[in-house]
Amino acid sequence: MTFDSQCDVAALVYERGEDPDRVLAEFAADLARRGFRAVGLVQSGHRASDGPQLAARLVHSGEEMPLYQDLGPLASGCRLDPGRLLDAGARVACAMDQGADLLIINRFGQQESEGRGLLYLIVQALSADIPLVIAVPSHRFQAWITFAEGMSVRLSCDRRALERWWAALHGRGPSRQIGSHVSVCEALK
Repeated sequence: MTFDSQCDVAALVYERGEDPDRVLAEFAADLARRGFRAVGLVQSGHRASDGPQLAARLVHSGEEMPLYQDLGPLASGCRLDPGRLLDAGARVACAMDQGADLLIINRFGQQESEGRGLLYLIVQALSADIPLVIAVPSHRFQAWITFAEGMSVRLSCDRRALERWWAALHGRGPSRQIGSHVSVCEALK
């Protein structure tokens, strides 16, 4: 893990073959069972006869939203529909306005690395003091750090790392003593 002074922002950094969506979805479901309200989206996909179709599931409602556009049978490359992504983001923004303990963003993808996509949700969460976790592919981690101005915790793509970050964020880290204030970074060291 990498630490800094603003540890309420976490990047769940993943390599090819790792499944950050499963990790984030299971974490969000577990938080809900513990009485916390996570809002946001995790990526999901469905295999259809014409290939994989990109979709996202809203973690606060369970609603599945398609994010793909049909570019025809000869099209190659990204099928992400930016309009559908922004629609999903608008639903997340409304959910945040109703109260949230955590924002989950499915990816720091190409749209976000180019300054578009769901970056506005990150700004909204930071303005409202809502912690956030975002899945970041390892090849885009440097772009993420540039965007975040270094103010992010780097987590490996596993549930234990996410749980340790969350526990430290809520003062339940192993080094906390009653009556003392311990920063998140101190608790994680």
